[in-house]
Amino acid sequence: MTAIQASGRDAGDGRDTAARDDVLDQLDARVREIVRRDGVDPQRDARLVRRIAEGVVREQDERSLTGAVAPIHDHEAYVGELLARVSGFGPLQPFLDDPEIEEIWINDPTRVFVARNGRHELTNLMLSQAQVTELVERMLKSSGRRIDVSQPFVDAMLPEGHRLHVVLEGISRGFSAVNIRKFVLKAATLDDLVELGSLPPAAAAFLAASVRAGLNVLVAGGTQAGKTTMLNCLAAAIPGGDRVISAEEVFELRFPHPDWVPMQTRQSGLEGTGEIKLRDLVKEALRMRPSRVIVGEVRAEECLDLLLALNAGLPGMCTIHANSAREALVKMCTLPLLAGENISARFVVPTVANSVDLVVHLGIDTTGTRRVNEIVAVPGRVESDIIETEPIFERGAGDQVQRASGMPPRLERYAQVGIDVHRILNESR
Repeated sequence: MTAIQASGRDAGDGRDTAARDDVLDQLDARVREIVRRDGVDPQRDARLVRRIAEGVVREQDERSLTGAVAPIHDHEAYVGELLARVSGFGPLQPFLDDPEIEEIWINDPTRVFVARNGRHELTNLMLSQAQVTELVERMLKSSGRRIDVSQPFVDAMLPEGHRLHVVLEGISRGFSAVNIRKFVLKAATLDDLVELGSLPPAAAAFLAASVRAGLNVLVAGGTQAGKTTMLNCLAAAIPGGDRVISAEEVFELRFPHPDWVPMQTRQSGLEGTGEIKLRDLVKEALRMRPSRVIVGEVRAEECLDLLLALNAGLPGMCTIHANSAREALVKMCTLPLLAGENISARFVVPTVANSVDLVVHLGIDTTGTRRVNEIVAVPGRVESDIIETEPIFERGAGDQVQRASGMPPRLERYAQVGIDVHRILNESR
């Protein structure tokens, strides 16, 4: 092919793309006109918007028979594009619809990244600053949260359960930073994690038994290590007769349970009032007759309130950012000190030792696979302000999680619910 022929073909492709975009713009305007006229909520009534888009595309195709407008060759593609523009999130919608993509982030309009199977990659999507601003506004509108100069950060939940995080320009240099962490349900139970290779069957059986027995479990790991997924799977093992109250920054927990009240934080209003912090939710949870309390992630002084609840005998679970089980316990001893000057390490350290029973540490390997690195027991002993631990499962020879020598605390709780934990652990050897 000569350079002139190639140039001509490229020009033709450009004209075809421009013509298609013109048609889409016209159809988009028509769909929005009908949506406004009929009072349709595009985010809540996506099915109705699809029917409207199908009708508009069908009408365009019928008119094309007279030669008055350009024909439409792929009805479903046009309907999908219109649905993404009006009811979805425009050029980001294909990434949101892709089940393999776990997270999307925008560093600037020309640098849009996605994470797929634990690894991130730069996409070829090029946006304008106006497009990103419009997308963020639309996403926040669906969540009921806001972002402005006085509130330059926001965490919000999108209609499909995805979590949106935005840092306003001025705090981030040059452009507002946008992250969308998708809710990708790959595992709903501990058995699902076994099938995915995240932990061995023996460890799954032990964790399920520990949850049924009412032990307090701390799930630790780095960003994207699968902490929320593990917490969901552990919560799925809670007996149906228990009453569960959960507290989160943004709704992320999803597990089947007949008696569960999930709560999330709320940012302050335009007047600077009405903020509900995670610490407030933990306190309120204790007034709701819980059998179990779950905190999505402890990051600050709410750790103290959770520890006081666990120390009083209320079974619970939470997640925390940490690089190992040992570091997770150290962090649990540090965060309560943020609650006030009258809180001392002399009080916190033994409280953590007596409140946390198990620590499950997760990691992600170089291939992007999420897995359990260790499960340690906290027997309640403190020596020189250091909390003693016993490894129950640890990653050993062959990079496999294997049974270690430790035993869980509170063996009487297993016996009370008819569980022979010795048998479960002996079978794993």
